[in-house]
Amino acid sequence: MKLYMHPVSTASRPVRLLLAENGIECDEEVVDILQGAHHGEAYVSINPNRLVPMLEDGDLRLTESSAILKYLADKYDLPSYPKDLKQRAKVNEMMDWLNTQLYQSFGYGVVYAQLFPHHRRRSDEAHAGAIAWGQQQAKNWLQILDDHWLGPDKPYLCGDQLTIADYFGASVVSIGEWIGCDFAAYPNISRWLANIKALPSWGKVNEVFDGFVAANKGREFVRV
Repeated sequence: MKLYMHPVSTASRPVRLLLAENGIECDEEVVDILQGAHHGEAYVSINPNRLVPMLEDGDLRLTESSAILKYLADKYDLPSYPKDLKQRAKVNEMMDWLNTQLYQSFGYGVVYAQLFPHHRRRSDEAHAGAIAWGQQQAKNWLQILDDHWLGPDKPYLCGDQLTIADYFGASVVSIGEWIGCDFAAYPNISRWLANIKALPSWGKVNEVFDGFVAANKGREFVRV
């Protein structure tokens, strides 16, 4: 089994965390997305999406982080993806919400737009407007995450037990640290994120990501 990944990739980090936390052996191949290796012929020939991660397991290739997490949890019979139909449905719902609501506005609308040149709009005015729109939407989703999905009592996104939704969600939310977000306005998110960061493998898996966060300290960004 091989995982094509990059250690700062938002979608790669939760898969690597799941593997590390559960002691699952998996070869890793770094695809240097910062140098454009994901656009090279060698990688495009096996993943025309030009994205990471991608998991190879025999003749199976999976190219979506959420699908990879579910597959690995099923393959290794992990309790983080419950078998109970209704509990599993809530995990699936949470992961879909993170991907289609929060990540879209927060990741692409606010964070990536300020970090990566290929996410810039064609004019400064259009770019500033797009970020302002993303900021407004992201604040709305973060408030819903804080008030509704988490609330004051839940240690994890789907209740009392850690699930693959937490692996995925912590990676999405933590990208805010890249631009200096501290989530003080969202105490339940801060508490939950601290719970995930307390996992034994979090520090090692996110070592490179944390280096990028440190390198951005002191820079001015639009934050939530």
